[in-house]
Amino acid sequence: MTAEPRTHRTAPVVAGLLTALVGFTSSYAVVLAGLRAVGASPEQAASGLLVVCLTQALGMLWLTARHRLPLTLAWSTPGAALLAGTGMVDGGWPAAVGAFCLVGALILGTAAWPRLGALIAAIPVPIAQAMLAGVLVSLCLEPVRAFAAHPLLVGPVVLTWLVLLRLAPRWAVPAAFAVALVVLGASAARDGGVTGALLPQLAWTTPELTWASALGIALPLFVVTMASQNVPGVAVMASYGYRVPWRETMVVTGLGTAAGAPAGGHAINLAAITAALAASPDAHPDPRRRWVAAHTAGWAYLVLALLSAALTALVSSGPDGVVETVAGLALLATLGSSLAAAAGPADGRESAVVTFVVAASGVTFLGIGAAFWALAAGLAVRWALSFRRRGTPSADAASGGAERDAEPETDAAAVPDAEPEPQTSTR
Repeated sequence: MTAEPRTHRTAPVVAGLLTALVGFTSSYAVVLAGLRAVGASPEQAASGLLVVCLTQALGMLWLTARHRLPLTLAWSTPGAALLAGTGMVDGGWPAAVGAFCLVGALILGTAAWPRLGALIAAIPVPIAQAMLAGVLVSLCLEPVRAFAAHPLLVGPVVLTWLVLLRLAPRWAVPAAFAVALVVLGASAARDGGVTGALLPQLAWTTPELTWASALGIALPLFVVTMASQNVPGVAVMASYGYRVPWRETMVVTGLGTAAGAPAGGHAINLAAITAALAASPDAHPDPRRRWVAAHTAGWAYLVLALLSAALTALVSSGPDGVVETVAGLALLATLGSSLAAAAGPADGRESAVVTFVVAASGVTFLGIGAAFWALAAGLAVRWALSFRRRGTPSADAASGGAERDAEPETDAAAVPDAEPEPQTSTR
């Protein structure tokens, strides 16, 4: 029996380090922007970043050691972007923390009661993606606004992103993040140095759940976490031949979300984009050895957690707009895919457009943010149009075949737990 080549032995470790580094640097700015938008102080935002690093790391270490699968977890990047677009609700930061706790309970509910996933599956993908696109617009405009306000500071960040997007797309956002840190460091040194705690520490906040935070934060955050992270995560794993232990994964991520919420963590979930880094043949030719990559990523996130306070202090000491620029650049691809999904089938596109417009408006009504009203408005328009079509034979004849063919695939793709054992799905 021949010995395993040295490159094969080290490949999963390198892949795991790459998974953690890309995952952290490509969306760390989004998390900070989201937490600060809903009322977190710099110390509370640092605590939130710390705790999501810890909870997803511990979750990965548990799942990979138990199942020997390359199961990678991540914080909810679309969820953080939603927070940035939602802003502060009635009750402030404690109410946002209460919403995070509720999200953890809802994720646990998908494990205990699979029919809860069917409720999410009932939300058509174009409407869910239109809501996400609407809340992303404001953050994706930040590079433009920041460049107009601070061209000398933001220009190098944008230029680095553009060059790497052409040469090495995977590293475009991490490289822009590195340049942003240099810019922030130079700015802080000129203004008297970095202020704030440099060592990681948890900041406890007593949760307070309000109707505004439950409907304006918790419900949309749960929907985008399920539809934009957990479902694609299952699909990515299935594409490499792995079955996700759905119920246990939901228990782990639900408990991690609920436990981390009082310290400021918004949500953790299955990784989607970075999942491919650990599950692909690049991690190891033998699929049975790729779990080492995800396991290594878990240990790497524990190390990255130690840097959370220092990074947050550096961001807080610099001018506004620099870190938001990195966040906006990181979310451009997500915005593009969300818009494409929202504008998919022509029939019923009006409901997706209404959802997008309401979400992008940023309106707050009855103390509840735009994301909830966008979902409500889009579903209401969709129901009204479907009622009109059912009552008009000519309209049914014009659109019936395409809608009947497209609808089940679209809605079922929203959430894998629409069936009792979602992990068996390859959607």
